[in-house]
Amino acid sequence: MNTALQTIIEKSKRIAFLGGAGLSTESGIPDFRSSDGVFKAVKAYGVPPETLLSIDFFEDYPEIFYDYYKKFLIYPDAQPNNAHKALAKLESCGKLNAVITQNIDGLHQKAGSKNVYELHGSIYRNHCTKCRKFYSLDQIMSMKGIPTCDCGGIIKPDVVLYGESLDNKVLSDSVRAIREADTMIVGGTSLAVYPAAGLIDYFRGDSLIVINLSATPRDREATLCVHERIGEALSFILD
Repeated sequence: MNTALQTIIEKSKRIAFLGGAGLSTESGIPDFRSSDGVFKAVKAYGVPPETLLSIDFFEDYPEIFYDYYKKFLIYPDAQPNNAHKALAKLESCGKLNAVITQNIDGLHQKAGSKNVYELHGSIYRNHCTKCRKFYSLDQIMSMKGIPTCDCGGIIKPDVVLYGESLDNKVLSDSVRAIREADTMIVGGTSLAVYPAAGLIDYFRGDSLIVINLSATPRDREATLCVHERIGEALSFILD
């Protein structure tokens, strides 16, 4: 157990958490941006994930988009790990005021977190591009080929694709939570994806904690760096 990490969390009153793919990989969800994920995408489709998951590709080749999307991004049986559970416990104890996530898998909510800002959307929300009718993930998964609405419009996941802007309200709420925090924990992210990585610039609190297996560009600014799996680093909270 990292005693320095424990001491900071015990003293904190308003924690904001910013997380990335590392939380999901600990629940068995592969990172599509990893070298293995890129290799699989190029091998199967001839183009990298950033192309397959772009708004232009969705509009031009929706059937190929959905074939990739369903095979490589949907893991409905994945369960929250110790990191998700620890953050939910910190929130229930009144210490954590927001989870800001780049993930789209809904595992924070499944673990019990209430105040979750999903920067890149969610696989569990889907809407017709024509009439805006809502469709669940189960409905989308049961449709073969291109998921189509009763009105004839193509259904799009409420996931921010490459070439799309983040939701302004989600972004402003995330910024507010970070500004109000006395401690910010950044975990399971290499801080390479913007604008999410730039949210750290809004932090004005006392302690910046970075938890990630590999080094990040913000390690020098951190009060504390923990180079281990985030589920392991935060597991003491569950004791």
